[in-house]
Amino acid sequence: MELLVIAWATSRPITNLPLMVLDQDKSPASRQLVIAMENTGTFNLEDQTYEIAAIENAIDRGQINAALIIPPGYANELASSTGQPRLSVILNGAESIPATEALRAIEGITRDIGNKILIERLNLDPEEFAGFEPSLRVRFNEALKEALYTTPAELALMLEFTVMLFAALAFSRERELGTLEQLLVMPFSSLEIIIGKSIPVIIIGYVDFLLMLGMVNLAFGVPIRGSLALLLIVAFGYIFVELGKGMVISVFSKSQHQAFLLVLLVGMVDFMFTGYAAPVEGMPKIVQFFANFIPANHWLSILRGILIKGANLAILWPHILALVLLGIAISAISWRFIRRALD
Repeated sequence: MELLVIAWATSRPITNLPLMVLDQDKSPASRQLVIAMENTGTFNLEDQTYEIAAIENAIDRGQINAALIIPPGYANELASSTGQPRLSVILNGAESIPATEALRAIEGITRDIGNKILIERLNLDPEEFAGFEPSLRVRFNEALKEALYTTPAELALMLEFTVMLFAALAFSRERELGTLEQLLVMPFSSLEIIIGKSIPVIIIGYVDFLLMLGMVNLAFGVPIRGSLALLLIVAFGYIFVELGKGMVISVFSKSQHQAFLLVLLVGMVDFMFTGYAAPVEGMPKIVQFFANFIPANHWLSILRGILIKGANLAILWPHILALVLLGIAISAISWRFIRRALD
């Protein structure tokens, strides 16, 4: 349910940004400009005002994301052969993502207006006028749907949190309830205890992964272009990697609350290195180096590669190899700490 709600919220394009207009020209040209901004779908006209103070107050209160100020004489400057029509736009930079989307929409509108002015002043036939148009080809996500980028990342991170959280509660819950000593005096070896605690986590994590994979495919249209069998095998191995991290947290935690907070701490660090919040390629080189030691970074690359790109083993083997090596290292470290805590 969390994936369904978050994916639905983050995969939608930015639309209906609150817009306020101060039209000091009050001409057909200015009204056409306002209509053009509404027709982009990016803006929703909240109000038309008659003073700049109302705009400043609305931005300070966070009631609008953008304001358009059309100065007097806009239509005359637009119609004149030597005029220079001007517009003023105020964006709410405190919310940078909506402001960036608003800026793109406004630049698109003003570019179209500028082209029309140029054609008219040069007495060119609009049908014969052609500017520079690059040949654009988009692979893997032809419609540039945000869902194909956001939902696989959310699936990957939720799987990590689920497995780590259940694993972290395995021994911390026993310690908090005072039943850990009873567990240790039972006629079971430490290996048998670890296996018994791991089996439910693996089952829950894998079933959760299958449910989320079906959801992103059916509800959000994320394709499975690569080998489903390869994805299922790698997902099973990734669950073991996160299981080891969660078990280490479990033996160090004195209570379930402490285990939960440590899972959040580790998970948020992993989140920053996966490239979901910011591209890893744009980070400093030292940060990119450390990202190679984050299992979630490789897991997300594998997941996106199989789902969206249809990548095969020949392409994904570096990430799979890195995931295997990290899994061996994490499992060895976790095994050592868990055995020491149980013996």
